[in-house]
Amino acid sequence: MKVLVLNVGSSSVKFELIDTSLEAIQNGTERKLGRGLVDKIGATTSTVKFQAPGKEAFKDELNIPDHAAAIKEVLTLLTDPETGAIKDVKEIEAVGHRVVHGGEYFTQSMLLDEDALEKIKECFELAPLHNPHNYRGIRLMQQALPDVPHVAVFDTSFHQTMPKYAFIYALPYDVYQKYKIRRYGFHGTSHRYMTYAIETRFAKRPRKEFKAITVHLGNGCSIAAVDGGRSIDTSMGFTPLEGLIMGTRCGDIDPAIILHLMAKEDQSVQEMNTLLNKFSGLKGISGLSNDMRELIAAMQEGNERATLAVKAFCYRVRKYIGAYHAALGGADYIAFAGGIGENSALVRELVLENLEKLGIILDRGKNNSVGAKGGEITADNSPIKAFVVPTDEELVIARDTVRAIAGVIG
Repeated sequence: MKVLVLNVGSSSVKFELIDTSLEAIQNGTERKLGRGLVDKIGATTSTVKFQAPGKEAFKDELNIPDHAAAIKEVLTLLTDPETGAIKDVKEIEAVGHRVVHGGEYFTQSMLLDEDALEKIKECFELAPLHNPHNYRGIRLMQQALPDVPHVAVFDTSFHQTMPKYAFIYALPYDVYQKYKIRRYGFHGTSHRYMTYAIETRFAKRPRKEFKAITVHLGNGCSIAAVDGGRSIDTSMGFTPLEGLIMGTRCGDIDPAIILHLMAKEDQSVQEMNTLLNKFSGLKGISGLSNDMRELIAAMQEGNERATLAVKAFCYRVRKYIGAYHAALGGADYIAFAGGIGENSALVRELVLENLEKLGIILDRGKNNSVGAKGGEITADNSPIKAFVVPTDEELVIARDTVRAIAGVIG
């Protein structure tokens, strides 16, 4: 089954075509047929990219005024006679849609019908920067491909197994009852992929038999405690703002700081939201950049604020590893994924330093030489094994699409 995986943002459409089936999932024989991006939608010029295996990469700057034009361009790129992946859009047999927030409605991926779409709309207020665009993408692709099944795969659903004591906030209980304010967690597809990769590629041990700490470090960062393949806690909360220090997000702070700053600076709710989400994190501390590569380079040149940003970032991750080790009653494995987690040996080293008594013994040689396919970075005698796991969220979405259509999701 050829599944088109779609990730629609406010100004971008990321997509990938994957040939998979229940048998291919079982055997790990899926085929990647092509992936692309339509970026800067609505700008004077939009960037359009596509790459199919064995074919010349396509890249151009076009006028893509809105998401409708972007969806049309996606199908054009896929079927281009020279650089495309398929001859006709009729070859697309299903569409899997990334949806950021499923609230408490969706504990798993869902074959879309009108009831499911209405529930996604009800989650708009929980993820106003994401769900409306995800929903728009679904509707537009349904119009373009009305005769194939469409499936929603939610960032939040993996974390719906958290016990209530882990997701509840210490606010008046009626706030939860009226407004569903609780910890939801995000990056669920990445945390799922890391868990399954530990099971099938690295530890080769059934996930029901192990406990893992999965660490997704990119511009957005989160960490999860996974027991028997089920998330029992995660760092992101009601929104993706909570938890680890991120590229431009502050992560955990004293909530009274927000009230104090709003009073001191006479800032509106929107201005404070922008400060916390767009100008904080690595960018805020360093005053230089939200890009870890640039900060490490500046740190190596002696820049004090870049050094502070990197150390604070790694310290926060290390604290969460300790907390989740305790929450799990002892972890067996740690996995690193995401742009920083997969590519920065220095960050992984700083995160795991001085954790020998916890049972994590880093092998610096392995850590520095781990390749693009990932691998173990701890010493042979390390009681807890740590791995680099190149994540593949699109593959998770494609697999869930097939499972949902077959009625074997879960």
